[in-house]
Formats: sequence, C-alpha cells, structure tokens
Amino acid sequence: MASEMASSTLPWLTLSIFVPIFFGLLVLLIGRDDNPGPARVLSLVGSIAGLLVTIPLYTGFDPGTADMQFVEKAPWIEAFNLNYHLGIDGISVWFVLLTAFITIIVVLAGWEVIKSRVAQYMAAFLILSGLMVGVFCALDGMLFYVFFEATLIPMYIIIGAWGGPNRVYAAFKFFLYTLMGSLLTLIAFIYLWHASGGSFDVATWHKLPLSYTEQVFIFVALLAAFAVKVPMWPVHTWLPDAHVEAPTGGSIVLAAIMLKLGAYGFLRFSLPIAPDASHSLAGLMIALSLIAVIYIGLVAIVQDDMKKLVAYSSVAHMGFVTLGFFLFNVTGMEGAIIQMISHGFVSGAMFMCIGVMYDRLHTRRIDAYGGVVHRMPRFVTYFVLFSMANAGLPGTSGFIGEFTVILGAVQYDFWIGLLAATALIWGAGYSLWMVKRVAFGPVANEQVDGMSDLCSREFLILGLLAILTLFMGIYPKPFTDLMHPSVQALLQHVSISKL
Repeated sequence: MASEMASSTLPWLTLSIFVPIFFGLLVLLIGRDDNPGPARVLSLVGSIAGLLVTIPLYTGFDPGTADMQFVEKAPWIEAFNLNYHLGIDGISVWFVLLTAFITIIVVLAGWEVIKSRVAQYMAAFLILSGLMVGVFCALDGMLFYVFFEATLIPMYIIIGAWGGPNRVYAAFKFFLYTLMGSLLTLIAFIYLWHASGGSFDVATWHKLPLSYTEQVFIFVALLAAFAVKVPMWPVHTWLPDAHVEAPTGGSIVLAAIMLKLGAYGFLRFSLPIAPDASHSLAGLMIALSLIAVIYIGLVAIVQDDMKKLVAYSSVAHMGFVTLGFFLFNVTGMEGAIIQMISHGFVSGAMFMCIGVMYDRLHTRRIDAYGGVVHRMPRFVTYFVLFSMANAGLPGTSGFIGEFTVILGAVQYDFWIGLLAATALIWGAGYSLWMVKRVAFGPVANEQVDGMSDLCSREFLILGLLAILTLFMGIYPKPFTDLMHPSVQALLQHVSISKL
C-alpha cells in the first residue's frame, strides 16, 4: 500500500515539525538585540529549510488512495498507550505545505519592521510553525491535543509582546477563549480513551460503536474547542481584538493558519467520530454558518479600521468552510477545503497590505487614507487584486472556494444556497468600499502624499501570494485531485450510521 511505502522513507513529517522548531531554538541562542542581523538570516534559512522538508510530502504523495501516508509511529508514554503517531492524507498535506510557506512570508514581513527583540520574535514564529504542522499530522488524540494547545503559547507571546496599545487585553482574551473551549475537548478525548479500551489512536476512535447520546456529548464537547478556533458565530469576538492588536506577522499567521486548526478538527474528529450526531445537528451548524456569512459580512461593511474589517471578513469566509462541511456532499466539502487554502493566501495578503500602509502612516483608520494610488501604484495593483479575491472575483482562488460551496449548498437545499450566495454581495460591498476610500480619489493629506511605494522585499511577498491566488483561481485541479479520495472516504464513513 502507498502508506506502507511512504512510511519506509525518511521521517519527513518529523522533519517538517522539528526543523523549524530546531531553528527557532537556535535563533534564540544566538540572537542579540545589539546585532539582529544573524538572527534574521538564520530565521529565513530555517523557514526555507522548513518548506524544503515538506516538498517530498507532495512529490511522493500517492493521489490514488485515501490511506494515511508517510506514517510514523513510536511509543511515547506507554503507561497510557500514548504514541508518537503521525501521518497525512489528501486533506492534511495541503495544510502542512501552507503552514511552511506562510512561515517564510512572516519572516520576510517582519524583516525590517521588527526592531526590538528580533530573535525572540522570529523564534516564536518558527516554533509556532512546527507546532501547527504537528496538529495537521497527529494521528494520536493526545498528541493532537498537545500540539493544538501548545500553539497558544507562542501566539500569546507574539500578541502580548509585539502588539498594539491594548495587546495585553487582546492576548488574554485570545488565550482564555481558546483554552476554555479546549477543556471540554480534553474531557471528550479521555472519554474516548476509556470507551476504546485505553487507546488514543484516532483511527480506532473512528470505528467506535458509540450510542447517539454519546455521539451528541462528544460532538458538543469538540465543538466547544473547534468553534472558538474557527471562529464561528457567536464565539468569534476574540478574533477582531487579536487581529487589531497583533503585529502584521501575527495577523497573517492567525488568519492564514491558526483558524484552520479548528476547521481541520471538524474533519478529523467531529464528523468521523460522531457521524449520527453530525447529521442530526447539521441544521444548527448550517444556521450558525449562514449567520457568520451574512450578518458578520454586514458587520464588516461598517468598520472604520482596516484590520477589523478584514478580521470580520475572515469570520464570514470561515462560515463558508463550516457550511461546506455539513452539507455532506463532495462538492460542498471540497469547496470548503479549497476555501480554507485560498483564505490562507488571500487573508495573509490582505493583512500584509494593511501592514505595508501602517508601516508608513502608523494608522489603520480608513479615513486617514485616500488617493494612495497616486503615490503607490504598484502597491495599489496588489491591494485591488487581493481585495477582489477577498470578494470572490472569478479568476481568483476566493471565487473557487465560495462558488463550489454554494454549488454544494444548492445540491443540499436551494434556499440555503441562495442565502450563502448573498455573501458575494456583502464581500464586494466591504472590499470595494474599503478600496475606494483608501486607494482612489484625490490625495487625502500630506502624510499620504509622502508615502513611498513597495520596496523589493514587500513586492516579492505580495507577488508570491498573488501568483498562488491566481494559479489556484485559474487551475484548481491539482488541489482537488489530491484531496478527492480522502474527501470521498470521509463522506462514505460519515454516511454509515453507527447505531
């Protein structure tokens, strides 16, 4: 089998997790505040090395099977039957690659902007990168939980140490929301360990003959953690605060990767472990998703802070993800996964664009700008492209994900599809409204008149994200080909009642 063949090669998943963590610790050791140059260079080398060790996961992946590939397993804590058990399928492989790529973007984004405690800043992102890859690779429930919770620590430090004026409040709110939700998940995992006869193996949990009551309990307990992480309405209020106070790199990682950890949890745990509860509670999940898509989209329109606007748009876009999961058809679920990947490119680029303007004017208020195109034409070209992708313009990755989920919703129920499609209107509304006020019209003031266009580093970052956004929007086939067998296998498993 492909998984057996893959597991006999080098431990690529272990390398994907621990190469960035190793470089992060190394950066901490050599970093000096009076000479940050070596820390920056080593961080870039570490992030590139982290991406390079993930490339064999794609080139050696067998797209014809839904089996777990590149499997690694070793005893961890034998007294509790805990194992260091890793593997990826056609769904998780994309998020490992996305995490490694975004880490390079974040290192480059903070290259000149971060001037104090540079080594600690870069190290926090490298360590966070390895921990997030671990979440996407873990096939042992407790290993997943350890990685899942450990990601809070570096992000808490990033927001609290390098954030804005209210960074301590935002960091505490982020930490408490996500930690409190996860406590119920820990209880659910312990229950599953007991029900399976003392196993934390996720594949074993998928086969447990749980009663309907047990499934509902498990589903609600897991929902407490994953809904906060996505975040779903109404537990989304921590996200705008975290985004507004976080440094640009923190906002990029938060939107591009960390929100996906919760969505991935639904795919790996909630749906396959509690299929009957998932079906019976699908109406609730669809309703919450539509509220996020429509109501939060309207909330985004009235924002006067660019970061808050994009933060609320992230909640709306992630509403498409959870909507696609609970339609229980291939079109909706593949569209949701594509939306997750696309959102990583587009939201990361939007926060980078806002960071570029903030570095020059030190404000994120929309009314402080106007006529930016006259001073920064190269920047505005990118800004308009990513804003249109954020609105779901055809030809961009944003359109592929949203349109596919809408198709899946129409297959499920026409009226649900119609309500979901209104998101294209709200998306165009808040994106175009922001672009019009920030980029076009006469030059607003002397500060805008003194703004300089993109430097080569900023041009490279936005260029890479633009290429991926357009490539995925024009030719999404490579993405869907890899995930298709895994999505079909998951839906087949979910369609079989355990009762």
